[in-house]
Amino acid sequence: MEKQKYGMVLPIILLSYFMIILDNSIIFTSTVKIAADLNLDPQALSWVSNAYALTFGGFLLLGGRAGDLFGRKRLFLIGLVVFSLGSLLVGISTGATMIVTTRALQGLGSAILAPATLALLMDSYTGPLRMRAIAAYGATAGIGSSFGLVIGGLIASWFSWRDGFFLNVPVGILLFILAVRYIKVTTRPAVGKIDYLGTVTSVVGFSALVYSIVGEQYQLLAAIVAVIFLVSFVLTEAKIKAPIMPLKIFADRERSSAYVARFFFMGAMLAYWFLTPQVLQQLYHFSPLQAGIAFLPMSIVQFIAALQVSRLTTKWGNSRLLIVGLSTTLLGVLLAVVIGIHAGYTWAVALPMVLLGLGQGVTLSPLTVSGLANTDREIAGSASGVVNTIHQIGGSVGLSLVVALTSQISNAANSYHAALLIIASYLVVALLAASNILFQKN
Repeated sequence: MEKQKYGMVLPIILLSYFMIILDNSIIFTSTVKIAADLNLDPQALSWVSNAYALTFGGFLLLGGRAGDLFGRKRLFLIGLVVFSLGSLLVGISTGATMIVTTRALQGLGSAILAPATLALLMDSYTGPLRMRAIAAYGATAGIGSSFGLVIGGLIASWFSWRDGFFLNVPVGILLFILAVRYIKVTTRPAVGKIDYLGTVTSVVGFSALVYSIVGEQYQLLAAIVAVIFLVSFVLTEAKIKAPIMPLKIFADRERSSAYVARFFFMGAMLAYWFLTPQVLQQLYHFSPLQAGIAFLPMSIVQFIAALQVSRLTTKWGNSRLLIVGLSTTLLGVLLAVVIGIHAGYTWAVALPMVLLGLGQGVTLSPLTVSGLANTDREIAGSASGVVNTIHQIGGSVGLSLVVALTSQISNAANSYHAALLIIASYLVVALLAASNILFQKN
């Protein structure tokens, strides 16, 4: 009976969100072939991921606010069109400039689409149904990222890496048709204007921040630009009447702590998802298919754990489940550090992945719930945009910092070991932020 109450809206939302998260992850097991096919150096290759993450994260606040003002269903449909077009263009890319640019366009489509999905979910369900729907949404983020590695490996080995992007086109068309038919307009658009100054300062600020970490030239200048524009962004949001990121969103201790935890958690996970397939291919000489299949211990456990989130939340509470998830993820990374990559796949990778999958499976849903805690419908889109912005910017900055700090280590095993230590430090910070939520409630 309960599935009937959800109707078609939840499957449409989850499938669309799964598609955009999958695309952020599917690139990782395809990086070796993409680099060889398009003659990309390591810095250019990192921008294939960062270009998507930056436009995704940079424009999410605008996408969330635009949904509040112009209607979430309308923005959802626009996002599907832009994302599908970007996917098509990525698939036909012929060089570094084209693939980075089209990945940025794809990220823009995701930035329009993602906050609309979460806001539509908030509009469509109430009470226990909403809590379970949010839990499913949060689980989708982790499952999409994890399974993206497996699917990316399959596509890169059996077909072409390009086919993974071409597949988004028919799926996007199908979702567009279903959304037109089944998603109903349930709330009136809010009154206000688009915060263009906030949009420009946030996009430039976040982009400059990441470039200051991974760029090859003018890094100090980029860092200065990042500080100036991000400070300007915060000052703008404090004064403007209709900000894309209302600062009152951060006034709630639970929400703000969840944002910090999500930022560092995604920095850790994106770095792990990006680096591990490469080290598997470099040291173990895995094919992209084998590197993707190597993530099955994590993916399967994560999927099973995610199915238990609703029951565990009822039993333990959202905050305690978050602490358990982050602690288990940290334990998995530390186990990989202690064992060492030379111990072989089973002990050095598969065994820690079981803990990582378990931890991730029960972490993202509580993070999403806390990130939306105590919000009203007027700022649902903006809050959804902040959750997704933190998700993407945290991952991009975290990955960039790991790449920058380990790029001078020529030995692949030593570089990976150092990266795992940095990833573990991110998770410690995320755990401390999550503990702040628990202490508040006790």
